[in-house]
Amino acid sequence: MCGRHLLPLLGQSQPERADAARNRQKIIEVAFRMIAERGADQLSLDEVARAACVGVGTVYRRFGDRAGLVWALIDEREQRFQASFLSGPPPVGPGAPPADRIRAFLRGLVDRIVDQHDLFLLMEKGSPEARFTGPYRVYHTHLAALLAQARPETDRHYLADALLAAANAHLVRHQREERGMTVEAIKDGLSELSDAVTRPAPSARGHAASG
Repeated sequence: MCGRHLLPLLGQSQPERADAARNRQKIIEVAFRMIAERGADQLSLDEVARAACVGVGTVYRRFGDRAGLVWALIDEREQRFQASFLSGPPPVGPGAPPADRIRAFLRGLVDRIVDQHDLFLLMEKGSPEARFTGPYRVYHTHLAALLAQARPETDRHYLADALLAAANAHLVRHQREERGMTVEAIKDGLSELSDAVTRPAPSARGHAASG
């Protein structure tokens, strides 16, 4: 299966030959340099191959397409982010109430997007197959599990999609550049949204009070 579909799960290794590992690292370093010099929109696998002095076929076999290369570029920081909400300290990690963890996760996700904004924009321009696998799949699974605890009566999968739709790179760019919002204001807005989503329904609150 092509490596572009999803990031490796935390704790899993991807064995590869020494020469393949060297080529992979060389390609990634060249891609990072090209993005720094020209911007992410100009990233071309053919040009990366020439600059890295490897065959074009090597790049396409290793990464599949531009989205696959983008996954590789975000992988290290993404793994650290995933570790923070899967096994890190509360409130983003285990040990806090699910509503608090959802709020902390969304705030952390905004910081994560801003940290590598150009690469997240590129991922969102990819095919649905590329956009809704990889990190998105991990985020959705995590949110859906927390929503099942906070609001077991709701459709947790839909609500996870809805929360993630409010925290995407294109919207964050629009909010910052067109509306003049600060990163902190965006995070505060997402906190209000997550609080509204995780707040028990009136009937549930009344039942709890009467009990």
